[in-house]
Amino acid sequence: MEYLTFALGKGRLANKTLKMLEQIGIFCEEMKDRDSRKLLFVNEELKLRFFLSKGPDVPTYVEYGAADIGVVGKDTVMEEGRKLYEVLDLGFGKCRMCVCGPGSAKEVLQHKDLIRVATKYPNIARDYFFNKKHQTVEIIKLNGSIELAPIVGLADVIVDIVETGSTLRENGLEVLEEVCPLSARMVVNQISMKMEHERIMKIINDLRELMGKDLRKPKASFTQGGNHEDH
Repeated sequence: MEYLTFALGKGRLANKTLKMLEQIGIFCEEMKDRDSRKLLFVNEELKLRFFLSKGPDVPTYVEYGAADIGVVGKDTVMEEGRKLYEVLDLGFGKCRMCVCGPGSAKEVLQHKDLIRVATKYPNIARDYFFNKKHQTVEIIKLNGSIELAPIVGLADVIVDIVETGSTLRENGLEVLEEVCPLSARMVVNQISMKMEHERIMKIINDLRELMGKDLRKPKASFTQGGNHEDH
């Protein structure tokens, strides 16, 4: 039997995913060793391998087959636009991708004036403004505190992830429009889905059943990961 390899986004997302997997009988004791310097963790009995990665790299590992299955935020799936299957909304890590700015920016958004948009997510922002709002904008890619951009006059609005909105409020900004809801998603390599269909579908169905018991969530449908649609 070949190994099935999981790529998990580092941090809270990986921890929550591993807890869910344990609930369906998938364990990796090696990953619980906080002192381990290993990069690849193995469950020989189940023929499973796991590794941790920065979120934006997970879809890359999955597309190229270095990982069969990945777990990462919907924002990363949309931004990276990789060729993979998005198979399951895991229901945790919920937040929103939003257009934010000072209240005065509402008018320029409604009138569809030419504005500058600062964001860590240029592909998501471009898709939203160009294809959904049909508004021409100048997009400025930033990596740090996006909220700073409208405060110092670099941009009229920002496109960013909003959880509680407290940082926005503290800086005189607000949510102006919602782009899409976000949460953790399971993605699968397209060839792996064909070659290891039975094993992968068992994992997906076991997780669906688990979430059905815990959350009464509807079953997710298969979607192409790089199509930038909301799911």
